Amino acid sequence: MGDSAYSFSLTTFSRTGKLLQIEYALNAVSNGRTSLGIRARNGVVIVTDKKVQSTLIDTTATSKIESITPEAGMVFSGVGPDYRVLVKRARKKSQAYYRMYRDKQPVLQLVKDVAGVMQEFTQSGGVRPFGVSLLVAGYDDEGPSLYQVDPSGAYFGWKATAIGKNYVNGKAFLEKRFNEEMELEDAVHTALLTLREGFEGEMTCDNIEVAVVDDTRVFRSLTAAEIQDYLDEAK
Repeated sequence: MGDSAYSFSLTTFSRTGKLLQIEYALNAVSNGRTSLGIRARNGVVIVTDKKVQSTLIDTTATSKIESITPEAGMVFSGVGPDYRVLVKRARKKSQAYYRMYRDKQPVLQLVKDVAGVMQEFTQSGGVRPFGVSLLVAGYDDEGPSLYQVDPSGAYFGWKATAIGKNYVNGKAFLEKRFNEEMELEDAVHTALLTLREGFEGEMTCDNIEVAVVDDTRVFRSLTAAEIQDYLDEAK
């Protein structure tokens, strides 16, 4: 009996020790639009491709980058509706933390909560894994941080990383460009250069999103005008 016999069961390991539904979820992530993040010395930047299938779609009505707390936010690659569920749950857990401790939730605690939700959906009957990987960026008492959360519920801290369709080339490009002493401004330029490497067509302020968090501890998405300024500087 091969692994294919276990491909429809989420809660049963195959003979080779794999949960195939999680691997299929990772395939959905790999087919998603590219997203990447860089942790600089004084902040974090996350960038994503938000190209749409039709010119008739109003791109201002959709957003791939969402803030969760005032000092942290996240972006996804994969299945959009699954992401909305995770954003809602993450915000509820952050609010519950604030009501209990009257303090903002640390970024790592936020990551652990989201990863816990994703892990629950890998060992329960009647559900499927979330078809997204997340990049979580934030700035708290520990300084700037960047984490990746996968459909299995595993999470990793990164200095710089990429997820989605072109993640292999993106990581290779970041390995060459990343510098430990990089400032946030340089990180934004590097992130845009990395995204452009595998971008299909022309990259404009309308088909990408950029968000930053610096030592002011305010997570914010850049406006279209700010993004265009960075793109003009890169030409």
